[in-house]
Amino acid sequence: MPFAHPLYILYSSGTTGVPKCIVHSAGGTLLQHLKEHRLHVDLKPDDTLFYFTTCGWMMWNWLASGLASGATLVLYDGSPFHPAPEVLIDLIDAEGISIFGTSAKYLSALEKAGVAPRAGHRLDRLHTVLSTGSPLSHESFRYVYRDFKDDLCLASISGGTDIVSCFVLGNPCLPVWEGEIQCRGLGMAVDIWNDAGAPVVGEKGELVCAQPFPSCPIGFWNDPDDRKFTEAYFSRWPGIWAQGDYGEITPHGGLVIHGRSDAVLNPGGVRIGTAEIYRQVEKIPAVLESVCIGQDWDDDVRVVLFVVLRPGLALDDALRDQIRATIRANTTPRHVPARIVQVADIPRTRSGKIAELAVRQIVHDLPVKNTEALANPEALDLYRGLSALGS
Repeated sequence: MPFAHPLYILYSSGTTGVPKCIVHSAGGTLLQHLKEHRLHVDLKPDDTLFYFTTCGWMMWNWLASGLASGATLVLYDGSPFHPAPEVLIDLIDAEGISIFGTSAKYLSALEKAGVAPRAGHRLDRLHTVLSTGSPLSHESFRYVYRDFKDDLCLASISGGTDIVSCFVLGNPCLPVWEGEIQCRGLGMAVDIWNDAGAPVVGEKGELVCAQPFPSCPIGFWNDPDDRKFTEAYFSRWPGIWAQGDYGEITPHGGLVIHGRSDAVLNPGGVRIGTAEIYRQVEKIPAVLESVCIGQDWDDDVRVVLFVVLRPGLALDDALRDQIRATIRANTTPRHVPARIVQVADIPRTRSGKIAELAVRQIVHDLPVKNTEALANPEALDLYRGLSALGS
């Protein structure tokens, strides 16, 4: 087949609207995955590769390509916490897994469940832990090195179904800095641009890729003139791929992803990535998970935080004060939520991503067009009628 022959169609998660039908090429996908596996992950034929993923998430396709390097793959279907929180950690020993891939949410949940893998497991062959799906918190970096192993490579990675690969990811030859993704992908002209379209370091901005790359999609299904495809990625800066992530390049050359660009909060004209707030809320033992939105209020935008608490707990003034104090102490007064509301569940896409925009639309009494993309659309009902939310 030709290099650009269609390989498969992947569907975006639906966090930003109706899922996109993205057509990927056989040659571009294979070349990109081989680069990432062999050079960024150091995958070898004697490695056993595992990624906790469903068939509907791009990490399944990424995992399957591990066969091209001669590696052994471990597949898992089921809950990562049943029959016990250690079920996936047990697999590491049972199958000799050397590269263990999961999500930032899983690592956070594992720590909150009190699981210390090194206490009851050998983890002999484990040399790399991969994390994606959302930004990995500073606390999770510490947790992995404290409670897994202190001599492995913890690689936070970020890319998307859009490119079926990564823009920024790990590097076995570089140090790991807490809270940072190690480097940009080899051969990827990745930068952070400000609103004027200029590259910046140490400032927050839009993640872009300024040159073509192998795993750029062929296009969208049933989009013969590429209109939808162009609008999705090239509408802000013609010819420049804008991923829709709000990030920052650090002095080390690493990257921090602060959240989705379209979910950025803007209280008082100050741009705030939602991940900056989640990172602080995760420190609160009483909070299992949270979702943060910007609510239009008094001709401005105010930050509203919804929290899911541990079973049996109720949100009171003391816990609200603790959450606000933690956020204020580690960020700025602008980050502190004007309102904190307890909810029983948070809507997520089928790939496990928090549906921030859907929550924002519901709170503003706007229709949500992509409920089919949600794993738990019934959770949206918890946010209906909250447009006032009191003062």
